[in-house]
Amino acid sequence: MTAATRRTRTERIEVRTTAEDRALIDSAVAASDTDLTEFVISNLRIAAQRVLADRTEFTLTPEARDAWDALNRRPARTLTGLRDLMNRPSPFTE
Repeated sequence: MTAATRRTRTERIEVRTTAEDRALIDSAVAASDTDLTEFVISNLRIAAQRVLADRTEFTLTPEARDAWDALNRRPARTLTGLRDLMNRPSPFTE
């Protein structure tokens, strides 16, 4: 990212770490040829995207998509236990 395209950062994140972790991070920063802020932010963004990925979207191969579509085209089954449960009075109403 060049200085001209760098976003203005206005929020601050503070973390505590061990001396060993800090030394490891500093080594990785030096090996990445970047600064600490850019290294931390880019890796935190990647970690956050991984955590949220299965909550926002998922990708299927064409074969898996076809299998998924086939499952969803099947008619709904009657589940007696579920029907009985749904017909019971709610414990949350008066």
